[in-house]
Amino acid sequence: MKTTVKIATRIACAMVVLALGLLVVGCGSADDQGGVGKGPDGAVVGTGATSFTLEVVEPDKDVTTITVNTDAETVGEALVETGVAEGEDSDFGLFITTVNGTRLDYEGTGEYWAFYVNGEFAMESVDKTPVEDGAVYKMAVEHE
Repeated sequence: MKTTVKIATRIACAMVVLALGLLVVGCGSADDQGGVGKGPDGAVVGTGATSFTLEVVEPDKDVTTITVNTDAETVGEALVETGVAEGEDSDFGLFITTVNGTRLDYEGTGEYWAFYVNGEFAMESVDKTPVEDGAVYKMAVEHE
């Protein structure tokens, strides 16, 4: 009986170790997987002749500032090509779903990434807003 308990205990321990190993591998940043990863405050991303500042206001209200260097024509194109944001095409343009590693679930929570240009709520989507050198853009979590 003791041998059976020892074997069962060893198998259980091996399964826990395997599960923890898979959890650690699965928790790598999205950046490691080719997607959007969390960048530090003050990060500088991209290359190009034009530079703008992106302020990211997270769900917990923490603000991360990222400098984006690009040759892209639109803010949306610049954010996607530098890996700062991801989105989905919609009837209204690019609907941003993830910014700086934070994915929002509009359908589930009503949260979405609101887009601001120089402090004003944007009248066009990110993929229709031309990049302006020195501009300050903001993506902030808001609720429906």
